[in-house]
Amino acid sequence: MKTLFICAALVLSLFAKEKVLYVYNWSEYMPDSVLQDFTKETGIEVKYSTYDSNEAMYAKVKTTGTSSYDILVPSTYFVNKMSREGLLAKIDKTKIPNYKNLDSKLLSKPFDPNNEYSIPYLWGSTGISYNASLVKEKVDSWAELWNPTYKNSVLLNDDMREVFGMALKILGYSANSTNPKEIEKAYVKLKELLPNVKMFYSESQKQVYLNEEVKLGMNFNGEGFMANEENPEIKYIYPKEGALVWIDSLVIPKGAKNIDNAHIFINYLLKPEVSKVISEEIGYASPNAKTVELLEDTVRNNRMIYPSDEDLKNSEFQTDVGKALPVYEKYWEMLKTN
Repeated sequence: MKTLFICAALVLSLFAKEKVLYVYNWSEYMPDSVLQDFTKETGIEVKYSTYDSNEAMYAKVKTTGTSSYDILVPSTYFVNKMSREGLLAKIDKTKIPNYKNLDSKLLSKPFDPNNEYSIPYLWGSTGISYNASLVKEKVDSWAELWNPTYKNSVLLNDDMREVFGMALKILGYSANSTNPKEIEKAYVKLKELLPNVKMFYSESQKQVYLNEEVKLGMNFNGEGFMANEENPEIKYIYPKEGALVWIDSLVIPKGAKNIDNAHIFINYLLKPEVSKVISEEIGYASPNAKTVELLEDTVRNNRMIYPSDEDLKNSEFQTDVGKALPVYEKYWEMLKTN
């Protein structure tokens, strides 16, 4: 009898483990209602925690181990970096029938050319936001951030690759340059910008623009869109040198303890009606072609969220810079110290 109780306890323990999922995502990047509805439909409890940068997520995973989480949401070039380092498991697309809903134009990108490790979650761009009631000059270029008129009035994302990518684009180089001399020139260019910089900030930039804490600066298009909804004077534009384009993707860490649940979760998020809730509440473009069909025309045709090919002319997806990363880190630290 004692043996039966022990066996029953083990079975219950295993069952309990099968009903949990550990998700590590960007802050304010998934509606609570989606998580709650997923649990109601599947019985799987979601243990949810957040980070504010790819670097923070990567450091945590390296410190605690890949088995601590079942789902991560890295940005474009971190998918490439983490898969190359053996930190990600291959995704079994036979367990994700809703994979067919994804827009093929957002698949097979350089950071995951065979779509083995990542599933697009949301996508967007980093361009320029400005308050038209405070900025009278025409804004169509990253170079406008250097205008001395805007001393102590510019916001830069607190993101090393995006800030350097912007400077590299102005200088006519690739935002993914691995040339140390080009990266150094970008650092020199950014040093010239520092008198104008009021803050490095990447969390809820929308509120910074709405509060008129800055006049213009870098912004994610989703934050720009939401700010514009509340105050039409706050604009979002794609710089003529090119925006920085990214896809945030769902990945499964190698060694994840609840792999089946991770696949169930990914498949759930790819339901058109679920993706619609996510896109509308978070404010970024859905990679789900079936979802886009469900959107109101005013959203689907809004170029802040769904840019035209012309808008994205000269834009680049970020890719892993490999051995050049320490060069970026050195100059980033020097820039932030200044």
